Amino acid sequence: MFRRFLSDRRGNYAMLTVFLMVPIVGGVALAIDYSQASRHRNITINALDAAGMATALQILKGASDEDAKQYAKEFFEANLGPVDPADTTLNVVLPNNNAGGGTLKLSATLNYDPIFYPAFQAMRGTSGDETAMKINASSEVRLKNTLEVALVLDNSGSMAYTGSGSGKKRIDLLKEASKELVKTLAAQAGQMKQVSKPVQFGLVPFAASVNVGPENEGASWLDMDGLSPVHHENFAWSTMPDDKDVRLVGGVYRKVGDAWGDEKDKIVTRFTLFKEMTRVTETEWQCPDGETYCGEKEEVPTGWGPASAWAGCVEMRPYPFGLDNTTPTAANPKTLFVPMFAPDEFGPAGYYSYNSWWGDAEATGTYEERQTYMPKYFQSFKTGYFGLGKGPNGSCTTKPITPLTDVSTLAGLTTINDAIDEMQANGATNVPEGLGWGWRVVSGSEPFTQARADTERGNDKVVIVLTDGANTYYTPGSLGAQDYAGNKSIYSNYGYAKNGRIFEGTTVSKSYSNSNYTAAMNQQMDELCQNAKNKSIILMTVALDLSTTKSDESGQIEALKKCASESRFRKDGNGNAAKLFWNATGGDLAEKFKEIADELSNLRFVS
Repeated sequence: MFRRFLSDRRGNYAMLTVFLMVPIVGGVALAIDYSQASRHRNITINALDAAGMATALQILKGASDEDAKQYAKEFFEANLGPVDPADTTLNVVLPNNNAGGGTLKLSATLNYDPIFYPAFQAMRGTSGDETAMKINASSEVRLKNTLEVALVLDNSGSMAYTGSGSGKKRIDLLKEASKELVKTLAAQAGQMKQVSKPVQFGLVPFAASVNVGPENEGASWLDMDGLSPVHHENFAWSTMPDDKDVRLVGGVYRKVGDAWGDEKDKIVTRFTLFKEMTRVTETEWQCPDGETYCGEKEEVPTGWGPASAWAGCVEMRPYPFGLDNTTPTAANPKTLFVPMFAPDEFGPAGYYSYNSWWGDAEATGTYEERQTYMPKYFQSFKTGYFGLGKGPNGSCTTKPITPLTDVSTLAGLTTINDAIDEMQANGATNVPEGLGWGWRVVSGSEPFTQARADTERGNDKVVIVLTDGANTYYTPGSLGAQDYAGNKSIYSNYGYAKNGRIFEGTTVSKSYSNSNYTAAMNQQMDELCQNAKNKSIILMTVALDLSTTKSDESGQIEALKKCASESRFRKDGNGNAAKLFWNATGGDLAEKFKEIADELSNLRFVS
């Protein structure tokens, strides 16, 4: 009978169904729960991606770390739909470098509570936390970097020398390499159609000084009222006659006296001196006292014209403002930029002063008194030397700054290339002044305002400086001239060395020699570089044809190397971040600039 029972198949279907019910129900439960879990996972991922893109935009606009994290959380939870935010945990990792883009990472954990799976486990006789499902998701957004670059390029006289390893002048090699660099980055910029001004370049040619552009006269950041303590340091207004006097009234120098006529009470500055100086342009030989015939005629002026206009160069601000990016304001006159005005130095016949360019008129007294005698500038003279770097625009030899320009457009690319082509080699070398203005060009505040805000993330501000010589400031004797007035140097953007500005902020002793001037400028350059890097400015430095066997040039190499920032992408032989410094010759300058282009390309993200 038992054997018959076992072989009877009439009731097997029902029994098998009972036996199979558990796995069948479990399979259906798993299928339903898997489908629902997948749906919730996709919703979570979509919410995560959306939050990442939205938060990245907030970061680019300058949101603080806390605000960015809170924004990400709120945006993520608002897009979860049927998913309960209480079942999710969001983690936000902000970009490491706030000023230079980076990667925004968002990750989320979803605790999914199955619908049928717990009942299936109960059928199996199991229960507990095993019923919960943890689902992980992540999203990364690489901030799309924009780039602002100031090319700070040496235009000193030595740039006219032939570059080593080439048959071309250094200035011409520099023009070619610079334009190729701009071309490379401009081509990349053209791929970023959805970003406004993805790559901008500015140009700062420098020599003994920097030309900010005469068209900027009247700007609020220029010392239009003569408020700066250095504005009148070379002028002895007390030498003016009583009826045409210039006195300090209410903090500014004004014209006092009836002889001024309609000009009475108006402010006197270096700008007004440039405008009021007139030069005799035409003369006639006439008899004295209106006679028709006389034994000896005299040359009489019959035509006048402007003597010289301001060329656009400015002096370095008093310490510490010459070494930082403090926004100029009349509330602090030391922060304003003062136009360069080289005094007419004593220079009668048979004497040689470095920059004697105007008549001394009736000036008497010591050589210094004759130099600072002010009435001479209100008289007209026929003679006067106003060549490049001489006259009242002494030591101003460079072309004006070209502010940041969008090179993703043909017009912008042409503007930068034309400015590079116009560079010319003439004058001394003042790297600190060039670097300072490179920083100001990429800064989001005045004097130049074409840059993005300094707080905007996803935007790199880069200053590339190239020089072929040590920092230089000259005593008159080193140039074959006499220093009759005791100026201790030729006039340049620190003014005269006797006034001490070149030594401000340094430990260099006030000994008036070219080597001491170089040492002081090197110390100021070191402080300026550190100040810029502290504000997240990326500094790239290039030494061109500098020799390690010459002490001054070797010192400049070390100064440039120390000044340079560290690469975010390259390592040196010791595994440390590589310095953004290139030691170039005329023969390999183009190759070095290609390496710079690669470094700049790595700073950006092109999708």
